[in-house]
Amino acid sequence: MTPPQPTESTTDYTASAGVSPAQPGTAPAEVASTAGIATIPPTVPGSAARAVLAVVGIILLSLVTLFVAVYLVAGLGVNAFAIGGIMALIPLAIVFFGVRWIDKWEPEPRAAVVFAFLWGAGVSVLLALLVGAEIDNVITSMGGPGPGYEFFAAAIQAPIVEEFGKGLGVLIIFWAARRHFDGPVDGIVYAAWVAGGFAFTENILYFGSQLVEAGGVDGSVVQIFLVRGIMSPFAHVMFTAFVGIALGIAARRSSALGAIGYFILGLIPAILLHAFWNGALYFVSNFFGYYVLVQVPLFIGAIGLVVFFRRQESKLTHDRLAEYAAAGWFDPEEVNVIATPTGRRQALAWARSRGKRAEMKRYLQAATRLAFARQRIITGRGRRTAEADEALLLTTVVDYRRALASDGSAASTQPV
Repeated sequence: MTPPQPTESTTDYTASAGVSPAQPGTAPAEVASTAGIATIPPTVPGSAARAVLAVVGIILLSLVTLFVAVYLVAGLGVNAFAIGGIMALIPLAIVFFGVRWIDKWEPEPRAAVVFAFLWGAGVSVLLALLVGAEIDNVITSMGGPGPGYEFFAAAIQAPIVEEFGKGLGVLIIFWAARRHFDGPVDGIVYAAWVAGGFAFTENILYFGSQLVEAGGVDGSVVQIFLVRGIMSPFAHVMFTAFVGIALGIAARRSSALGAIGYFILGLIPAILLHAFWNGALYFVSNFFGYYVLVQVPLFIGAIGLVVFFRRQESKLTHDRLAEYAAAGWFDPEEVNVIATPTGRRQALAWARSRGKRAEMKRYLQAATRLAFARQRIITGRGRRTAEADEALLLTTVVDYRRALASDGSAASTQPV
């Protein structure tokens, strides 16, 4: 008897909606007989060339970030930089835990996440500083800033330059790590890390500058910390998330070159929301009232959007693994455990009671990666690489399932 499908009520909005894919190859009889037994697939190895490029990229970005840090120390002084940096860690921690929740279903590679953060903290900030300095030089040569320059810098220049710089980092990750860029949730995660890195450096600058101006910690320093660090730690994340969502859609529907169009489409609302956020401060007299009436609903809407995309990932996981179950690679009940948050929590609790939580966690991640590899096969995106990933994941699932069963641990992933 086939168990009920927990994601059946979720509408499929992925690129494979309405497609009737060819079924996976039938599992050998000895494999089908062990479906449902807890397994421990290892991490699928990646390309050595890609690994080298990732290391080189991270080193280069680290140098750029170090240069930006030295620039800030020179401008703020060691004490203001250090105190501002400690203060900036608090909103960064808030962003970290938020992104960790978003990225829980199918975690992104650490190298890509580190690249994203360093791009935001280093390259994006450096680009904003260079463009800002050049614009200042042009304005000075024209007789100096006029009365509207401050508004121009905050509501027009900053949104355009900063969102382009941050979005460019997400686009580069899209091109360089395409096999790990599966949809809107991945795009949001990468965008959040880029934006989080940018906000971290920018907060050091704002907090440090206020410390220097005030001569120490006073009411003005506390106020700017509350506004930037506590009330709006996700501001930059919300802006750049539009680029991430657009590129996530491109990952399922477009080519590498076509992604540029999606990048521009995502950049427009990112710039507009950023401009609205900065520009509104020049027109509202009650910031806290404006924050409650406008910014809080925007944030709640952003959370709702993330929940929607995560449900789509859950459905995708279930539908793709159900195809493997029909071919004998998984037990149908096992698929329900893997493809729902409740099932995963129960499976992890079950595994924890037997001292195998880490193994179960790796298994859930590997099964999810298998589902996304099949999604790439169905949509024709990187088919050759996806088919290689599929074959390797299926083989390792079988090997580790046999190894676990041989020591007498033939326990189903469905907790009792």
